[in-house]
Amino acid sequence: MKKNPRPPPRAPQPRRDSPAGEASRAPRPVREDLVLQACLEAYGFVRHEGRLADRALDFTLRHKRNLYSNERRAVAERVYALLRRQRTVDFLLEHAHRGFTRLDKTRQDVLRLAASRILHGEPPDVVARTSALTGQDADALAALPTAARTLEALPPEKRFPIAASIPDFLATRFREVFGADAERAAEAMNERAPLTARLNGFKGDREQLRALLEKEGVSASPTPLSPLGLILDTRTNAFSLDVFRDGWFELQDEGSQLLGMLVDAPPTRVVDACAGAGGKTLQLAVQMKNRGDLHALDVDEGRIDELRKRARRAGVHNVRTQVIPAEGPEADAALEPLKGKADRVLVDAPCSGTGTFRRKPDARYRLTPEMIQDHVARQKRLLERFSQMVKPGGRLIYGTCSVLREENEAVVEDFLARHPDYSVRPVAEELGAELGAKVGPGPFLRLAPHLHGTDGFFGAILVRAK
Repeated sequence: MKKNPRPPPRAPQPRRDSPAGEASRAPRPVREDLVLQACLEAYGFVRHEGRLADRALDFTLRHKRNLYSNERRAVAERVYALLRRQRTVDFLLEHAHRGFTRLDKTRQDVLRLAASRILHGEPPDVVARTSALTGQDADALAALPTAARTLEALPPEKRFPIAASIPDFLATRFREVFGADAERAAEAMNERAPLTARLNGFKGDREQLRALLEKEGVSASPTPLSPLGLILDTRTNAFSLDVFRDGWFELQDEGSQLLGMLVDAPPTRVVDACAGAGGKTLQLAVQMKNRGDLHALDVDEGRIDELRKRARRAGVHNVRTQVIPAEGPEADAALEPLKGKADRVLVDAPCSGTGTFRRKPDARYRLTPEMIQDHVARQKRLLERFSQMVKPGGRLIYGTCSVLREENEAVVEDFLARHPDYSVRPVAEELGAELGAKVGPGPFLRLAPHLHGTDGFFGAILVRAK
């Protein structure tokens, strides 16, 4: 157990639908019984039913309308904190509580939530009392430091994946990618991610946005790498702010902003090939000054609908959205009108998401080696397909939110081996020498939480010969 534990990780903020009039009063004392009930429900959806954590929390909190806002935050933070440390907590409880694995699921989960709170710095006696734990269960919480010493005594290769709370195969890959920094990198992925906003340049500059946030009681500080971002230092539901509703910013990780900057989109013809809900699409629209044609493509109609709503709020009107088939001749036919015509094509490819574990802690437990192989195969197909849109002299920008070399450098190397008319443009030539030196020692963008404070991202600029 750490003597000076870090504060609990920050979870996505729940909606503000607390009882009327609460906002004008001081925070109420947390009703621990109601918080525990909601935590058990949300965590059970994730662990026992396989639901995604953000959806499980959203569903739970939408049906717990009697919770105050501070209680809703407590639910989100406790569930996310446990998911980040799930493997560690299970190991500790199995060594601190005889027969833990034979307990019923609800009792196990109560103990997991309690152990996680202690792991994040809360006093064991307070946690035991507010969790209504007595007897052997309370004794187990008191025995957690002894269990932690057992964990520390394990050989490094066994201790690392348990202490980092990642699957064994990912621990091996982290060591391959980060070397001696592997444990530090994994630890950073178990911390709470900052809430980061990207300025909408159509509205004004970063200092104007900062001033508007201050007027709504939200303090913010500039992102150290991206010139477009602010870190929201005040806990808030960002979506409820007037300045958000007026289109001044989007929530977007600083690493994602840097990937968007690699595109350097001219006001001509640009394609965001895996646009999703459009975070980077809107960033590209600002680069293009709302001129030219910005094509946003995705296979999911729901995400494209969300992109259209966000574009209206942001004042973006040069975007042409298109839902495309995922595979086969139909997909090729849908892309034929753009073949060889794009100045820039961004392929922000679906991936393992190993760079986003701070925000999606449950993803690590779903991931398998076979899934990574499937991602790599899809990434190669997507690069092959969308590269056909790039005109001579144009650029293909490949990105992922993965930290694994097989999804990043290896995919680029495979593409270049089959396409000698493409070459790598070092990211420092796009971002400038000073920023370029901070985001990767080589020709690619390579970001990680322990080095840059961002999510893990990879980016490559590939230029087609004229």
